Amino acid sequence: MKDDEYVYDEASGEWVPAAEAAVNAAASDAVEVRDSVGNLLQDGDQVTLIKDLTVKGAGQTLKRGTLIKSIRLTGDAQEIDCKYEGIKGLVLRAEFVRKR
Repeated sequence: MKDDEYVYDEASGEWVPAAEAAVNAAASDAVEVRDSVGNLLQDGDQVTLIKDLTVKGAGQTLKRGTLIKSIRLTGDAQEIDCKYEGIKGLVLRAEFVRKR
């Protein structure tokens, strides 16, 4: 990009340099995911369930205290993607887990 390129930033209502707009867009894409007590979650963290959860479609209940290893963030502030034996495509709400 050239230094003299400007783009309109709808959030601020001003014309800003294109390089600055790209940096701001990258920063706004980072979603903070927090567990039930406010700890910041990241990819690869281990979490523990804080209540019994019935898994739809699997006919199984995950008990309170179950350890879930190696979570992945989905881009949604309230959902985390994880693996658990016997359950494919498990997505949990962040409000039901606590970082270990």
